[in-house]
Amino acid sequence: MAADPLTPAVSDRICKHMNDDHAEAVVAYARHYAGIADASSARMLSVSPEAMRLEVDGAPVDVPFDHTLSDSEDAHRTLVAMLRAMPQG
Repeated sequence: MAADPLTPAVSDRICKHMNDDHAEAVVAYARHYAGIADASSARMLSVSPEAMRLEVDGAPVDVPFDHTLSDSEDAHRTLVAMLRAMPQG
């Protein structure tokens, strides 16, 4: 199955999945990658090839990726890798 390009519809699908099924991971992205250690709530607003946009405690924050994402499959692999790279504790 071919991966989908990162269109606004694909971004919306990724964000809905992350917010509905992995809300704790979105807060973890805000704390670790955006440097907002005391983040209490976070929602993923969009995913572009360059960054994910989060709303952290009501404020928009961009978290850049370490490379330009090529498609939805790359987005999935990258988001998982970013979680795995965080210190566990």
